[in-house]
Amino acid sequence: MASHASALKAHRQSLKHREQNRRFRSQLRTAIKNIRASLAAKDVEKARGAFSKTVALIDRMAGKGIIHRNAAARYKSRIQIGINKLSA
Repeated sequence: MASHASALKAHRQSLKHREQNRRFRSQLRTAIKNIRASLAAKDVEKARGAFSKTVALIDRMAGKGIIHRNAAARYKSRIQIGINKLSA
């Protein structure tokens, strides 16, 4: 266990950041799951409505380093492909 004040503070901060990152990641998974469910139900309008909010969440998380920027691009791309397939 850390014994210096700065190390103790860093440990406290890491616990807070880990909890916050878990909440963000959970939000993202739920949002993606909802879009995939609406695509499976062939509800394009609902998927389009949720897409803009989900993209904003993905970009925010990639900017904070919670997910990798390539993973963020992959999520957005796959969702957009699904929406385009149903629209055609």
